[in-house]
Amino acid sequence: MTDRETYLARAAEARAQANETTLDNVRDRCLRSEAAWNEMAARAARTERMRQTLIADKERAAAALADAVKE
Repeated sequence: MTDRETYLARAAEARAQANETTLDNVRDRCLRSEAAWNEMAARAARTERMRQTLIADKERAAAALADAVKE
């Protein structure tokens, strides 16, 4: 399970707890928790996209270097 998936699972748990409770302050706390978990999931997704881009850039640079050495 990736970090993003873990964060989304925690957000879903917080949402379920918010829906189950009858206390306003507990519901508010759960909804704040859900929002925080969702933000962490979004951040993890951005990090993963940046990581994939960096890996692809390095692979292209290595291929270009290998081609230059062959010539």
